Amino acid sequence: MTLIALSIPSPSQGVWHVGPFPIRAYALAIILGVVAAVWVGEKRWVARGGTPGQVGDIALWAVPAGLIGARLYHVATDHDLYFGSGSPQRPIDALAVWHGGLGIWGAIAGGLLGAWLYTSRHDIRLRVLADALAPGLLLAQAIGRFGNYFNQELYGRPTKLPWGLEISPEKWPSGMTFPAGTTFHPTFLYEALWNLAGIALLLWLDRRYRLGYGRVFALYVMIYTAGRGWIESLRIDTIELNNVLGLRWGVWMSIILFTGAAVYFVVAGRRHRPPDTREPSPYVEQPTTLAPTESVETAPAHDENLTDSSQPPPD
Repeated sequence: MTLIALSIPSPSQGVWHVGPFPIRAYALAIILGVVAAVWVGEKRWVARGGTPGQVGDIALWAVPAGLIGARLYHVATDHDLYFGSGSPQRPIDALAVWHGGLGIWGAIAGGLLGAWLYTSRHDIRLRVLADALAPGLLLAQAIGRFGNYFNQELYGRPTKLPWGLEISPEKWPSGMTFPAGTTFHPTFLYEALWNLAGIALLLWLDRRYRLGYGRVFALYVMIYTAGRGWIESLRIDTIELNNVLGLRWGVWMSIILFTGAAVYFVVAGRRHRPPDTREPSPYVEQPTTLAPTESVETAPAHDENLTDSSQPPPD
């Protein structure tokens, strides 16, 4: 059986100019992802007893911290792209976020740090917030992957499958050449579809088993890393630091984080069994200080008409 010769064309451009202002598809994908995550998270947060509008306030802390963390992670793990002799880009390009290069692990770590800075000041349980945000994070990641599509980056190895992705030769990995007409695994699409399926699974499991105490977020990490592990193994943009004991660093991170999330999920499940599966409030309960109460006299009331026999009789 011969497969139909189809392919996914890459965009001819990822930047459009409105007057002197550039509109970048990569940035639009990130912005749309953030908006979607806030919208979904807001609905779930309010349903759990949170204050309306609070997720948007938290995003003002979490999103910038997440972007910083994402870029730091990318530069740290792919520093050969910017530093050292023979690096394909200049050191100053490490700041060029619009060219792509945001590590999801750094984004999650930075975003959680930013959210914690807010929640710790407003007496909010971070694990309840994380449970509310988890499906929206998968949706944001699915949307954000289309930024990689427009940048023609993070694609997989060559494939003859009908849905192979066309990549411009100038976007091929440094030092690699391929025959004309070569198509590549569209890993951006694989991950986007995996994340969308993960949202459906996550929502169903949460509704079916009434997960709580951070278990929804742990399950989100498990779902995402399970897909990211095999998708990462398809990529061909080999960087020296990205290979550890024969596996890409991203694969190792998936294994480590999946294991940690699974352990947390099991331990939390044992500590909080049904029907105690949802925390009663997303807010930290403040200890109440009782006002001191006056002692109550329990002895019989003194009858002024009775004469105390211990006192001498009047003269």
